[in-house]
Amino acid sequence: MSEARQFQHIGQRTIRPDGFDKVTGRANYGADFSLPGMVWGKILRSPYAHAKITKLDVSKAEAHPDVLAVATHQDLPSVNAEAFAAGETAMDVLDLARNVLADQKVLYHGHAIAAVAAKTEAAAEAALDLIEIEYEVLTPVVTLDAAIAAGAPVLHEDMLTQGLDQPATEPSNIASRMELKKGDVEAGFKEADVIVERVYETPTVHQGYIEPHATVVRYDDKAPSLVWASTQGHFDVRAAVSKLLKMKLGQIKVIASEIGGGFGGKTTVYLEPVAMILSKKSGRPVKMVMSREEVFRASGPASASRSKVRIGAKQNGELVAMEASLHFEAGAFKGSPMGPGCMTIFTPYDVPNMYVEGFDVVLNKPKVAAYRAPGAPQAEFAAEMAMNELANKLDMDPIELRLMNAAKEGTQTIYGPKLKQVGLIECLEAAKQSPHYQSAIGDGCGRGLAAGFWFNIGGQSSVTLNLNPDGTGTIIEGSPDIGGSRASMQMMAAEVLGIEPSRLNPLVADTETLPYNQTTGGSRTTFATGMAVIEAAEDVVSQLKERAAALWNVTTEQVDYKNGVALNLAGDDQMTLAEICAAAEKTGGQISGRANVNARGAGPSFAVHLCDVKVDQETGKTDVVRYTAIQDAGKAIHPSYVEGQYQGGAVQGIGWALNEEYVYSDDGVMENAGFLDYRIPLASDLPEIETIIVEVPNAFHPFGVRGVGETGIVPPLGAVASAVSDAIDTPVTKIPCSPPHVLSMILNRG
Repeated sequence: MSEARQFQHIGQRTIRPDGFDKVTGRANYGADFSLPGMVWGKILRSPYAHAKITKLDVSKAEAHPDVLAVATHQDLPSVNAEAFAAGETAMDVLDLARNVLADQKVLYHGHAIAAVAAKTEAAAEAALDLIEIEYEVLTPVVTLDAAIAAGAPVLHEDMLTQGLDQPATEPSNIASRMELKKGDVEAGFKEADVIVERVYETPTVHQGYIEPHATVVRYDDKAPSLVWASTQGHFDVRAAVSKLLKMKLGQIKVIASEIGGGFGGKTTVYLEPVAMILSKKSGRPVKMVMSREEVFRASGPASASRSKVRIGAKQNGELVAMEASLHFEAGAFKGSPMGPGCMTIFTPYDVPNMYVEGFDVVLNKPKVAAYRAPGAPQAEFAAEMAMNELANKLDMDPIELRLMNAAKEGTQTIYGPKLKQVGLIECLEAAKQSPHYQSAIGDGCGRGLAAGFWFNIGGQSSVTLNLNPDGTGTIIEGSPDIGGSRASMQMMAAEVLGIEPSRLNPLVADTETLPYNQTTGGSRTTFATGMAVIEAAEDVVSQLKERAAALWNVTTEQVDYKNGVALNLAGDDQMTLAEICAAAEKTGGQISGRANVNARGAGPSFAVHLCDVKVDQETGKTDVVRYTAIQDAGKAIHPSYVEGQYQGGAVQGIGWALNEEYVYSDDGVMENAGFLDYRIPLASDLPEIETIIVEVPNAFHPFGVRGVGETGIVPPLGAVASAVSDAIDTPVTKIPCSPPHVLSMILNRG
């Protein structure tokens, strides 16, 4: 069993292999790359949130002496509606094409319309002003209520709501509906002694990555065209460019740069297909880098939501029914994280009767993208706030209420499978016994807590592990490192091989070097790519035993391998890995292990967060004064990285709960498109985020790993908002808890 296994390297805090390059500035991010003869690409974007394009004349821009190419939607091949896997979600090819370059109609402020490639950035910017364009301005819809109201302007005349009991016959801004059931929810509510029912709202927010989207593309009709990109999934960039431009996959080589943050926001394409068109037309490499303002206005944020939740319990705290209706904003094109929201909202609880319906709604904002556990923070915020209110009504400790009803091994989820071994109860017990929960609440402060859940995923990963004659080696993987995965791969391979991790160099290969690897997202990499690394290392061990057997003239079965040393069971001979590698020329050549996996069995992850806040009753300003994140990691490969994931998720969730939101004018223009006005937490805003690593090993991973990157952002919204509720003695139903909002609640409380 994984619980009893003793590890040599797993669980240690090794030096990160990418650290030196990053602290010295040698790491190459998206905008750091250049090619000889390179020109600059810039994009003309819509000044309106909703309008028909009645005239588009690029001739004057094309005539500019420094302009080498101009691209519009007409340069994209005709494509049909077709779903394909892209990042953490499915994308529609036709929608993606219309998002990359608008066709006849713009659907949000900042929507890309045309692009120019010129010899300098300044010339490209100047050329944009030469493009003649006229619009028929249409009424924008920028709120859920406006989008679903009777007679609302329809964004897509060809879009009929999917998932209705009866097929839709008229176009609507509701792209789809989902329904999930377990038991008989109405019968359950009849058993309830206490019922909590409220509507909760969350805003549109940015993932907060520091590095803007950037790419360099060189089209080549005789060799694979090169794409250098800041991305979480370069294989999916290749797929998207292939689909949009009808190029064969073998015609495209994508290299993933170092990435300055993504969090799900870099799992789709915006610039790469456009740069490919410009490069083909100009015959030159093209570099495109979004400004910060462009990132905010024109790349995918996280979905805003509205959730109506009803929870019923008996007087003793036993939950008997849970019900929710969820509306998620998709932005200009269908595809919000409504599905995961519906699937996760009540999963922390073992309740016999549940009903959830969800709606995917389009409106005149940028098409949303993933953001750490997409859909779960919004949905579970509503559930956890209602749970805390229920605990108050029942006069129960909120942890005890959750312990009584906690999901555990064998719990039937609303989305289908029964849970295997999970660690929610262990997290709740750790929270209950934590120094934080045992401490007194400060004067004028409030305390809140919330649980959170994420599925975690597996999927396809490929790895090659090459050994050198001196016993060092290289781990070649296809998963961009956005959270410390290179260190984890290094440690897992070293554990199997029985050598020091520093003797292995992990690197992320391009799309030509390895078979397909899924995007880094969904907390899959340490689990799935880790399984491939382990399998490749085990392949190497098998070869090492064979090579030692050949040198000793014994059978492979007579050779054991432990802690980096081959042992001759038929004698007293020993040989280290380095010695076997040094003699590899005599036994068949250099040693290389390979693995291609489609990993299954990703263990779900639960977390519990505690938050203390102090609210200034005169201004509404809220300060987080203590915060603890408790989460089940399965087995923490590198505890420092695991703690960093917990802390990062907590900080992002705190920002979401307290300050962050896209502010739109009535005509659909974002009014705070920059970090000066879009307020993310600063280090000075926060206490040290305390962490508790719970380890309930995942039986389906050789080392017990569960993904940790997603779950940590799920509880903070509820933990912070319930702490604010406690501090001001009034229910919080809408975030962010910004000073004006909190002050309004204080002034209007009963």
